[in-house]
Amino acid sequence: MSNTVDLKAVTREVQGKGASRRLRREGMVPCILYGGGKEPQMIATRHNELVHELEDESFFSRVLTIEIDGTPVKAVLKDLQRHPAKPFVLHADFQRVSEHDAIRMHVPLHFINEDKAPGVKAGGEVSHMLADVEVICEAGSLPEYIEVDLSGMQIGDMLHLSDLKLPEGVELAALSHGEESENMAVVNIHAARGAAAEEGGEEESEAEGE
Repeated sequence: MSNTVDLKAVTREVQGKGASRRLRREGMVPCILYGGGKEPQMIATRHNELVHELEDESFFSRVLTIEIDGTPVKAVLKDLQRHPAKPFVLHADFQRVSEHDAIRMHVPLHFINEDKAPGVKAGGEVSHMLADVEVICEAGSLPEYIEVDLSGMQIGDMLHLSDLKLPEGVELAALSHGEESENMAVVNIHAARGAAAEEGGEEESEAEGE
C-alpha cells in the first residue's frame, strides 16, 4: 500500500444538517471515517480536491492514504453521495483498513487487445456485459483493476467470470460460494448486426430459389 497522501482532511467537531450546509458553503465536503475497531470520526475535505481525485477511477478501488489533521490513515472509499441535479459531492464514507484486513471492493475491468482479437479482425463486434467486479482480498492485495485479454477470442466466443485471471490472494465475490449460476458472462464477440442480417437474407434467397 502506498504512503503517498491521496487526500487531506480535518476533524469536524460540529455535527448535524446545519453544520454540514455551512461546510459545503465553505467549499468543504462532510465525510465519515469508520471501522478498524475505532469509533466513527467526522471529518471534512476540500470539495475541489476530492472532485479532482474522483477523476481517477482507481480512487474508487484502491487503498487510500488520508491525512487527517496531519496524521495519515489508510482507508477505502465505501460510499459517495452526489447532488441529484448539480455537480456537487454532498458526502463521502471512508472505511479504515490495515494491510491484512479482509475487504470486499468493486474493481474496474480493463479490456485489452480488442484490436488483436481474430473475431474483431473478421468483422465481429465486442459486447461488454460487466464494467467491474466485486473482489474479496486483503487490503494490501487489492488490485486497482483487472485486465481482460481479448487477443484470442473468435466470433462466437464468450468469457465468463471464471475465465478472469486474478492476482494472487484475490477471489471474486460472486464465485466465492462455488455457485455455477453466479458465473456471469463478462464479454463476447458476435457477428456484426449488418452482417448477420445479410447472411439471413442470403439464406432466404437460397431457400426461395430451391
